[in-house]
Amino acid sequence: MSNCCLDPGIAKTFEAKKTEPNKSYYCFVDKLRAMNYSPKFPVQWVQFMVMILSITSTGIAAGRTDIPRLSPTRGIVMEDPDLLSSAAVSDDLQTFYYPQTLDHFNYQPQSYATFQQRYVMNFKYWGGANNNAPILAYLGAEGPLDGDLTVIGFLNDNAVRFNALLVYIEHRYYGKSIPFGSREEAFKNASTLGYFNSAQAIADYAEIIMHIKNKLRAFYSPVIVVGGSYGGMLASWLRLKYPHVALGALASSAPILYFDKITPRGAYFSVVTKDFREASETCYQTIRNSWSVIDKIASQPNGLSILSMIFKTCKPLNKSSELKIALENMYTLAAQYDKPPRYPVTVVCRGIDGANGKQEILSKIFAGVVAYRGNRSCYINPPTNESETTVGWRWQTCSEMVIPIGIGNRTMFQPEPFDLNSFIQQCKTIFGVPPRPHWVTSYYGGHDIKLILQRFGSNIIFSNGLRDPYSRGGVLENISESILAVKTVNGSHCLDILAQNASDPEWLVKQRQTEVEIIRGWIAQYYADLKAILFKQ
Repeated sequence: MSNCCLDPGIAKTFEAKKTEPNKSYYCFVDKLRAMNYSPKFPVQWVQFMVMILSITSTGIAAGRTDIPRLSPTRGIVMEDPDLLSSAAVSDDLQTFYYPQTLDHFNYQPQSYATFQQRYVMNFKYWGGANNNAPILAYLGAEGPLDGDLTVIGFLNDNAVRFNALLVYIEHRYYGKSIPFGSREEAFKNASTLGYFNSAQAIADYAEIIMHIKNKLRAFYSPVIVVGGSYGGMLASWLRLKYPHVALGALASSAPILYFDKITPRGAYFSVVTKDFREASETCYQTIRNSWSVIDKIASQPNGLSILSMIFKTCKPLNKSSELKIALENMYTLAAQYDKPPRYPVTVVCRGIDGANGKQEILSKIFAGVVAYRGNRSCYINPPTNESETTVGWRWQTCSEMVIPIGIGNRTMFQPEPFDLNSFIQQCKTIFGVPPRPHWVTSYYGGHDIKLILQRFGSNIIFSNGLRDPYSRGGVLENISESILAVKTVNGSHCLDILAQNASDPEWLVKQRQTEVEIIRGWIAQYYADLKAILFKQ
């Protein structure tokens, strides 16, 4: 069948994909042809959908190529999907838009284009510019800002204590901060996505913070930037790159050392395994032994149908890897966001261990799925609405955020080393450009971090919970008197910057208190320095 019914631009897009072993492309083409495609669907829309299909249907090749999402809010959203739509956003929040520069690092004419970048402010507790009252600025991560406004509580919980102005800034290419006028245009190809990187993002943040200070004439108000996960990386890097903009940074669960072989590739899944084994030895052993059982059943003539029935899949399994990836994701999410009071790892293990002892091993695993997900009509491979977050994170990992996470031999998972060559080829297939696996350490550093930063950097808190698999890529020891590691044995991903709760355990309360006292010390020293300088003038 020819492409004669398609717009020439779309036909070219699909012809370029024909060489790829991906049936989804052909299915999508067939659907368009069956619709007798008409020009009311723009070329950009179809290209955007092709990109979505490439991301959702690209499997794991010879070796692991997937990089788990970094997100400060994902765990809460997974537990309560309706939270973001039902939770009330404070009336004290005011939304603004800044005409942001597209390209901060080039002087070509197209670099001067602008887009509307969203930021939100809360003036309720601010002591004002005349008092040089502080500004707490939250740096958005890989997702729309809306979820952070609901879930991130560190700023609001401490606003009264610091008499602080609160600022929340959305990351470019997410939420309502989309360049090129539309999401379809912005995500069209590598040329439009090329302005989507961390260096541009922290330059955005610096420019907006300086704009706010100038607009409010708060020239001497100290700024503390706060971020979690990828946003925590950005907070630490902004402090290092723009010390004149931010006095200090709280970088929560920021795995800045999980690049370029600084951290062992298998560290992430080693921590996941440790979390489950500490929760229950029998649970750990059941999970560890389940993979070979899945493979054995899948190899039978009707094996995939059997697995589909056991796990109540939302649609029949096409291959066993669909099931294994879904289970793997459940275990890693439970470990990464293993927070009180629910403690998802314990929930999964109670489900597995609580099953009838005479049940087959996969029935026990399914009991763990039900315990984690709750009662549903189906569990595995449910229909999903792919968003710019999915595409955005894939682009970020396919360009600079190459976090080489693999699975070693001593875990509860089947070994699967990270395959950089396959990862590079996969990214070239999707976006047409290869990633730069060494760029993060070249631009921001990371190797020999204590030697380098102990006399160069200052005023950064690296906070981590050691039950978080990403903590192994974080800074876990003090670098200097003001670049400090604040860690908790029982903490999880970004737990310290979530909203405080009356049921919070004592160790979490103390962690937050420690962070507040450190920041208070920075601000006090700044005021003393400011007073001395102004007195001399």
